[in-house]
Amino acid sequence: MTQMNRLNFFFATLMAVFLSMSFFAGQAVASSKSKAKAEAKVEAPAPASVDKVVFQVSEADPKNWNLALNNAKNVRQELGAKAELEIVVYGPGISMLKIDSPVASRIDEALASGVKVVACENTMKGQKLTKDDMLPTIGYVPAGVVELMKKQREGYAYIRP
Repeated sequence: MTQMNRLNFFFATLMAVFLSMSFFAGQAVASSKSKAKAEAKVEAPAPASVDKVVFQVSEADPKNWNLALNNAKNVRQELGAKAELEIVVYGPGISMLKIDSPVASRIDEALASGVKVVACENTMKGQKLTKDDMLPTIGYVPAGVVELMKKQREGYAYIRP
């Protein structure tokens, strides 16, 4: 499956989940109004007062990592320190967050500029990695994909370099 097909499948899956959640939320509201007919409204999120971006990195390729780190650096330079940037790492990409990573110094630069870098604990468990194996300044989330979903729901722009 090509990267574009994977991306299309990912977005289609997210849309299906979102629509299902919206439908069931609407049903719960309607039934709680004493069986009166009520229409569920899905409101668009308010425009973000702060620019927010979440990057997905799930490959162990240093070239891909450098691209993601360059993207984050460029966003930081263009939008300034107020922008919220997060790099969510899972799958094979976790290996680039280990202490001996070939991109460790670049990750440290990103962290120093205010970019949040988080590792998926599910992936770490699957690869039998502990926090002692990882760069000391990164953060952690229980599930990388769920973190991406939450950030998108919070209005973060999604980038997968």
